[in-house]
Amino acid sequence: MPELPEVETTVRGLAPVLHGRRIARVIANRPDLRRPLPPDLGQRLTGAVVTGLGRRAKYGLIHTDRGDTMVFHLGMSGRWRVDPSEALIHDHLVIETDEGRTLALNDPRRFGSVDLVPTAEVEDWGPFGALGPEPLGESFDAAHLARQFEGRIAPAKALLLDQRVVAGLGNIYVCEALHMAGIAPSRAGGRIGAKRLELLTESVRSVLLAAIEAGGSTLRDYARPDGELGYFSKQWRVYGREGQACECGTVIRRRVEGGRSTFWCPKCQR
Repeated sequence: MPELPEVETTVRGLAPVLHGRRIARVIANRPDLRRPLPPDLGQRLTGAVVTGLGRRAKYGLIHTDRGDTMVFHLGMSGRWRVDPSEALIHDHLVIETDEGRTLALNDPRRFGSVDLVPTAEVEDWGPFGALGPEPLGESFDAAHLARQFEGRIAPAKALLLDQRVVAGLGNIYVCEALHMAGIAPSRAGGRIGAKRLELLTESVRSVLLAAIEAGGSTLRDYARPDGELGYFSKQWRVYGREGQACECGTVIRRRVEGGRSTFWCPKCQR
């Protein structure tokens, strides 16, 4: 599933095509993805000018001058294609701009979503209401983690994946950040000291920024809007490397819990 860096990369790829442009046409090739598309999607977006783009957690935001924001989620296999040379069977939503550019939301598994939300209400919109701070924002720091982790016996990895603790972190980048910080995924959150929490917040930011710079990770069908693949997978420290040597020489381990794989080094992470 595309995670925060993939969504951030997607938004940055869409911005040069959409920002400041008028939406000339909206074509919905099916009525739903994971849930129904807004029935008046085309009516509300056609003729609107895109005033900005952004991201909240794993959702992309497209703001318009009509006071509406289109909120999209890429689900398991979604991606935007810019100026595609041909239409594909899974191009479920197509947007054309006044400049003659075309964007196609392609989602073979249809686990993604598209919603229209009044811009003034986006911050408190249903899925966003209970989200924790953005991991790249100023509100995410060691003091925040200390408050969230205090007295908790839940594993550090589970706490970081809890969207109420911090928004947008997913399995890959949590595994990577915990390794960078030298913290075992199974370590109780309440047993992590202040200095290590400081290192953990720095590791989370470093991993995410490096992944964004690399264009994200290549996960199944994911590709950037320009069609290029992300290359952060070539920098993975532990994720997907079961049985291979860690930088310390120890064999990386893997376990599966709830259908999700955890990768870690038993020597580097305590």
